[in-house]
Amino acid sequence: MSWSVRLGGYILAAALLLAGHPALAEKRVALVIGNSAYQNVPPLTNPANDGAVMTATFKNAGFDVVDYRRDLTARETRRALRDFADAARDADIAVVYYAGHGMEVEGANYLIPIDARLERDTDVYDETLSLDRILVAVEPAKKLRLVILDACRDNPFTRNMQRTVATRSLGRGLAKVEPTSPNTLVAYSAKAGSTAQDGDGKNSPFTLALSRHIATPGLDVRKAFGFVRDEVLKATGNRQEPFVYGSLGGEDMPLVPGVPRVVTQMPVAPVANPQADMRRDYELAMQVGNKGALNAFLAQYPDGFYASLAKLQLEKLTAEDNRNAAAEKARVTEAERARLVAEGARKDTLVKAEAEAKAAEQARLAAEKANQLAQQQAAEAEKKRAEQQVAAVDNPRAATSPSAPAAAPDKGPQVASLSPAAQPADLAKSVQLELRRVGCLTEDADGDWGSASRRSLSQFNRYAGTRLDTQAASADALQAIKLKQARVCPLVCQQGYKSDGDRCSRIVCAEGSFVNDDNECEKRREKKPVAKRGQDEEDVPSRRRARAEPSLPLPNPGAGVGVGAGIGVGGLGIGVGAAPSFAKPQTQAARPAKSTGQIYCDAYLCRAVRPGCRLEYRGGGGPGNNASVEVCN
Repeated sequence: MSWSVRLGGYILAAALLLAGHPALAEKRVALVIGNSAYQNVPPLTNPANDGAVMTATFKNAGFDVVDYRRDLTARETRRALRDFADAARDADIAVVYYAGHGMEVEGANYLIPIDARLERDTDVYDETLSLDRILVAVEPAKKLRLVILDACRDNPFTRNMQRTVATRSLGRGLAKVEPTSPNTLVAYSAKAGSTAQDGDGKNSPFTLALSRHIATPGLDVRKAFGFVRDEVLKATGNRQEPFVYGSLGGEDMPLVPGVPRVVTQMPVAPVANPQADMRRDYELAMQVGNKGALNAFLAQYPDGFYASLAKLQLEKLTAEDNRNAAAEKARVTEAERARLVAEGARKDTLVKAEAEAKAAEQARLAAEKANQLAQQQAAEAEKKRAEQQVAAVDNPRAATSPSAPAAAPDKGPQVASLSPAAQPADLAKSVQLELRRVGCLTEDADGDWGSASRRSLSQFNRYAGTRLDTQAASADALQAIKLKQARVCPLVCQQGYKSDGDRCSRIVCAEGSFVNDDNECEKRREKKPVAKRGQDEEDVPSRRRARAEPSLPLPNPGAGVGVGAGIGVGGLGIGVGAAPSFAKPQTQAARPAKSTGQIYCDAYLCRAVRPGCRLEYRGGGGPGNNASVEVCN
């Protein structure tokens, strides 16, 4: 054999080898983060162990780059993501695995570094990293972008976190996410709105199941997560259900390529089951739950039972988008009308604004009715599909009959449907969020329909005039609350605070006033002056001096002649002098003088002899004559 023939054989063998190993040239990179040593809350045990297990899993799977970072601060996390984004620029598959604390705020998800304090709800924006930042790090990958979050634990930061805005919601677990980049999957250890369990061992149930299935050679990543879901549900007694968000194409996408097989004969084609394939693809589209996935399903399956279901689901999403748009337009037009009224605009301008606001409100009501009808039709269709699947399981022959709309479930991993009946916790959380929006619920929207939720729905019934059942969350309650565009329940503030829009503000009174029991500003009373001992006589009121003055006039000692009486030889004689005059009352009391004890009487009265005077008997007496005379020195 010549060297040229031998060289040609080598080239052919190399070509066949490369053809049988299409994934050998693919570059796969992974970043693993395990946060256990939290500085301001109790530390976690499992994340560091889980990170070590996943690091070994990716290394054994043949990944080109496996970067394991443990107990990262916020600054170190940002630097690790930046370095990983550089490694993923020429990669085909990029994976980020995170274990630690995470939380939801206003529908957005955040991963919490070990140095976070989170004293206020607004600190989340400064001290944590959003899930969008993680998605940016894996975005350069060409074929598959995968983010795995074992961060749905019970969050201890929310217990002492100060709320700056009463209506800001802090969710339980993580919120549902819809990746915008193609070929992107986000896997949660527990579905949106629920928490995951750490388990009794060194690793969480989710990570243990993940390490067993995610790196199976040739196994599509979606089926791998299906096996993980089944195993976690079994291990936790159906209390924890992992979930996957995002969409991939129709081809299998394994993390580890399968072992190539040498084909020695023509393979026998398996018996096709179009109904089973259609059902599986429909459930995958429902798991993604957006218009793009449903439109892709209809492009592949334009006719049939599942196509009709997909069209109803698409109409439901469209009706919901129309309702949101109409509600926003009604809000904007009403705000514009109120602004014009406040500014005193011209009459024709106000008439035009009122007409636009009325038309927008009518459009909103019509969109709301259309949305309710679409929701009802989609729910009834899903209920019918579930009943037919149960019937197919109970009666396998019915599944193979020509009239059967769907085949019996296969033995592969089942993907959970996103119908409202399958997710009561999500429905309860949606009702709680709406109750918070209209001011009837002050607790967190955690999906647990307890006494606080029942009490808040009773408040809504009272002020909205409805008769909704408060024992459980229902679709009717959700739709009734969504119809209210403004606050329904009044804002109740504590003593010393007043309502200011959607929050309570402290009452500030002017200087010299205070807040009384009626939450009103009241002026303080001035203290009356108190008299003190030792004050001068000039400070005593004049009425006190008046009480010390005599109330009866006294006769003037210097006017008139005294009247005397005496007994003489000729008998009794009475002397009468001139009429006495009375002195003007004195303003000051006279100093008391020593009395003589003698009494002087005349024709008019009797009185005491004045001090310094005496009586002298002159004799005589009788009518008109005084026997004694008052003599003064």
